[in-house]
Amino acid sequence: MASFKRFIHSMENSLLIRLGLSTAFLLVLELIYFKIADLYNIIDKPNERSSHVNPIIRGGGIIFVFAILLWYFATELWPWFVLATVMVAIISFLDDVTSLNVYVRFFFQFIALGLLFFQLWPLHWPFYFLVLAVPFCVGTINAFNFMDGINGITGVYSLVTIGSFWFINEQLHFTSNSLLMYSAMGVLVFLFFNFRKTARCFAGDVGSVTMALILIFIILQLINATGNFLWPLLLLVYGTDSLVTIFSRLKRKENILTPHRTHLYQYLSNELKISQRVVSVSYGIAQGILNVMIIYCLINSKNSWALVISIIFVLIYFFVRRSVMIKIKATTSL
Repeated sequence: MASFKRFIHSMENSLLIRLGLSTAFLLVLELIYFKIADLYNIIDKPNERSSHVNPIIRGGGIIFVFAILLWYFATELWPWFVLATVMVAIISFLDDVTSLNVYVRFFFQFIALGLLFFQLWPLHWPFYFLVLAVPFCVGTINAFNFMDGINGITGVYSLVTIGSFWFINEQLHFTSNSLLMYSAMGVLVFLFFNFRKTARCFAGDVGSVTMALILIFIILQLINATGNFLWPLLLLVYGTDSLVTIFSRLKRKENILTPHRTHLYQYLSNELKISQRVVSVSYGIAQGILNVMIIYCLINSKNSWALVISIIFVLIYFFVRRSVMIKIKATTSL
């Protein structure tokens, strides 16, 4: 028994050492990328729609795909998923550097999603669910991209989501814990440079799109393992803010694909001058609280309660957004 305990302890120490070395390696890779970005002027310069005032390195979220590659070299799991991740990372990085046509981006996002579904095949879903899943996933990818507008929001929100998946995985064993750990390591390294009053780097499209694809893959695994199609509610905060903003812009006859500053988080940080980090943490806390309730409901087959909780949140969101808009109008009219 004593020798078995020593064996388990040595395995735990080995895992901690491997994770520590991997995190240090990712940190070095990020610093190397900063040098390259400075050299080739991969810089996000502020404009009238920006939430920052100083030039910041763009594309720091490239560390997310490096984390996935490290994980793959260690495990050799799910190669089609890794290929999809690398492909969207390359296309998104090119978009960060050269601004690709939106239809080119959409084309490669559809290809990447095809690779995810191929990795998970066979999917025992109704055909109409499969048809609806593709536009939903593309919308989620681009919602993540739109939501990446202030310091810390992508990292904090992703960390909360990964933490939620880890908790569920402890109960249902639907994915690899190592995938969650390596993804979290990448996020933590990114946050070290991004979660600051003046960020050292932004995620860029390469970061937000890559992270969105990773989270989508894990959600699809969860749906496939449980047969429950309500798990995307774990992304409800981003989804609500994105959809309401899109419909608001359509109502104003704006092009929804152009940059803007009309998300709730942007109103809070730009117009009301609330600290970007406070807003980012608030979004993470909101999703975290929701996830505790949603996970409890879905694991215990209380789907209707999960929907009720989601509706209540959406109503609260509308109330907060309306209150913020009234306050902004009152401030600007003075």
